[in-house]
Amino acid sequence: MKREISSHSQRNSEQFEQIHEFCKPLILSDDQLRRVMQEMHNKMEKGLSDEPGVKSCLKMLPSFVRAIPNGTEKGDYLALDLGGTNFRVLLIRLSGKEAEISGKIYGVPDAVMKGTGTLLFDHIAECLANFMEENDLKGANKLPLGFTFSFPVSQGNLTSGILMHWSKGFSASGVEGKDVVEFLRDACNRRKDIDIDIAALLNDTVGTLMACAFKENTCQIGVILGTGTNACYMEKLSNCPKFKKFKFYEDKYPKEMIINMEWGAFGDDGCLDFIRTSYDSQVDEHTINPGFHLFEKMISGMYMGELVRYVLATLAKEKLIFGGDYDSISQPHCFPTKYVSEIEAEKGNDSLYQKTMQILEDIGVDHVTVQDCEIVTYVCSVISTRAAHLTAAGITCLLNRLQKPYVTVGIDGSLFRFHPNFARIMDQKIDQLLPKNLEYQLMLSEDGSGRGAALVAAVATRIKRESREIRKNE
Repeated sequence: MKREISSHSQRNSEQFEQIHEFCKPLILSDDQLRRVMQEMHNKMEKGLSDEPGVKSCLKMLPSFVRAIPNGTEKGDYLALDLGGTNFRVLLIRLSGKEAEISGKIYGVPDAVMKGTGTLLFDHIAECLANFMEENDLKGANKLPLGFTFSFPVSQGNLTSGILMHWSKGFSASGVEGKDVVEFLRDACNRRKDIDIDIAALLNDTVGTLMACAFKENTCQIGVILGTGTNACYMEKLSNCPKFKKFKFYEDKYPKEMIINMEWGAFGDDGCLDFIRTSYDSQVDEHTINPGFHLFEKMISGMYMGELVRYVLATLAKEKLIFGGDYDSISQPHCFPTKYVSEIEAEKGNDSLYQKTMQILEDIGVDHVTVQDCEIVTYVCSVISTRAAHLTAAGITCLLNRLQKPYVTVGIDGSLFRFHPNFARIMDQKIDQLLPKNLEYQLMLSEDGSGRGAALVAAVATRIKRESREIRKNE
């Protein structure tokens, strides 16, 4: 995709040719994207294999969520969403296809984030009790609760998860290597004034799929496109040899499960080196986890601004932009991803790069020209387009795997919501890559980590009941 930039003189045209050469490795052909899809397919197969010694950069983790909502779920369900300095408690009242939702946000003080695990979960239980009191739920018996816990956990079933390590500023002691559901259950039991049943532990990607499936029962894929990126999808258990140990074939639940791919780590084994550029290597080198989460670093909001900055710094050093002044653009993290969105939003309107000029001046670039603004806009569009195309390749790979005539893809995250062109570019590319006999729609998923968690609890409660009834009638 070579975007023409208006140029008047021969010198300008040569300059733009040079700029295009520097950006060329970031522009992916359909053949390259098809190879990305093939690599992803291979790593998914390896990630689901039970062959000894077979490793994959895609973890393909079981979520233990075995069904999507079918409209018969009824009653009150709680959701607890912990993933940062705030956490939320929600109440969802379900009656068929209708959902009435209320919720409240609570803070996690710094001393609690960094104190003991008991202190942290006692604080959560206290806020939960406060919420239940405010909503007249104190007398409720065994109220089912879905717990979205957005930290790396290893799950052995739907209602337990071992915290592998804290992130996002949390360091509560005594929790790593332990079951976080036990911590929550114990904290609630210590209080004696609330009676809840923790029906499910999940991550936000699974919640995204479930929240979307509540509205559209064709939803089989959930994707997060925000600060980070991840995907999950509904897989037949017959395609998952490595889950044999769980003996799912013996139970009375549906023979499928949502698989959490952890696709941010795709490429960590070198399988994407054929499209990685020097700019990607520079971004990666300066992160807290060099060599890890390489797919995420080419796509997500946390890194997009830095990628643009490295390209602009390279062009400035080559005297192709900013009159060769590269001091200001060389400051790490001076070009956040929100600038990319703001600059792209200006493209094509008549403001003559007012916003772009303002941004560059704020960074400290002196004497910005209209031509500089054209180049910056071009670089932003190249980086955003590549991210959208790589995501499209991932989603197309999943649609190909499902082989269903019509699938809804539930998507959430700031990049999908707020970037002015990302969703459209991604949609167009899926359309080009996907066989014509398969149809799909992309759908903004509302509040996967809140509403989605309560829905997982509701579905878990329903299929447990149905399975009991099947056993009774046998």
